[in-house]
Amino acid sequence: MEGCIKKMGESPASCKIVLAGSVAKSLLAEVAEGLFKLERPPLLVGFLANADPAARMYAEWTEKTCKENGFFFHLRQINREHLEEHIIAANQDDSVDGIIVYYPVFNNRQDQYLQQIVDVGKDVEGLSHRYIFNMYQNIRFLDDQGFQKSVLPCTPLAIIKILEYLQVYNTILPSGDRLFGHSITVINRSEVVGRPLAALLANDGACVYSVDVSGVQQFTRGDGIKKRRHEVIEKDGWELKDCVPLSDVVISGVPGESFKLPAGLLRAGAICINFSSEKNFGADVKQKASIYVPAIGKVTIVILLRNLLRTIRNRRNLTSEPAEPIETPGIVEHAVPIQ
Repeated sequence: MEGCIKKMGESPASCKIVLAGSVAKSLLAEVAEGLFKLERPPLLVGFLANADPAARMYAEWTEKTCKENGFFFHLRQINREHLEEHIIAANQDDSVDGIIVYYPVFNNRQDQYLQQIVDVGKDVEGLSHRYIFNMYQNIRFLDDQGFQKSVLPCTPLAIIKILEYLQVYNTILPSGDRLFGHSITVINRSEVVGRPLAALLANDGACVYSVDVSGVQQFTRGDGIKKRRHEVIEKDGWELKDCVPLSDVVISGVPGESFKLPAGLLRAGAICINFSSEKNFGADVKQKASIYVPAIGKVTIVILLRNLLRTIRNRRNLTSEPAEPIETPGIVEHAVPIQ
């Protein structure tokens, strides 16, 4: 493995950058297989009701990825005051297979209301109450037979798929316990990404330290992961310096240019993943990390298509066999060495 060499007097270390496109490529084969089983390409409708450049860029990426992979996508730019009625109309339109709303719209509790009026059978973002409830309660299926998998939010699931690709998930262990033995720090506790991600990782067996400006919380299923779902413990007085050195995986999504995680806090050989639009890790991350994933956007878009296929299968009950609890991890063959 090619890598980066530490300063004179230190032993050589390997450090690889894994690009999101490499992970996305491994997932697109699964998406193509699911698409092939349908009688027509699915239609995903996106609603853009704000002037946020990031939301528009996300919409453009979605359209590009849909077209490249045989899906139909229709972006509808709507005055936010009329968005509710347009969502309801799309719910009732049989030609529409999936709905995505580019948030923020009102940037208050009204956005939460809009999330709940999207038909659960067309919610590709996994934001409906039923999906959120299942996620936090560690309920993985919508039915007792295990045919219909619950839909998870795109960005947290994208990070999980990256960890699977990197073989952090131990496939020798039973499904649902495959992160047992890992300590993970997640720097971001937003309701959109950070807190759901911490819950998902803890429900899969990890000891997770969730960090935001208010402090550190530990998400865990307890000693020996004996509990069915995660619990949250306040770590009074803890800071980044207390949890990052304990973690073999560090995931950061702090918005803004001012935050940079001090590389000196990292455990040697840690896996580092950045999901912020800004780089939360400096160039010195290569001196400590074994693997660095600088962005996840391309994976998130593919997860959106994957979720769309999932909702179609759930709605039409197209599967005749129980859904697989987890995909086979990828092989890090497309990783780019840090020079």
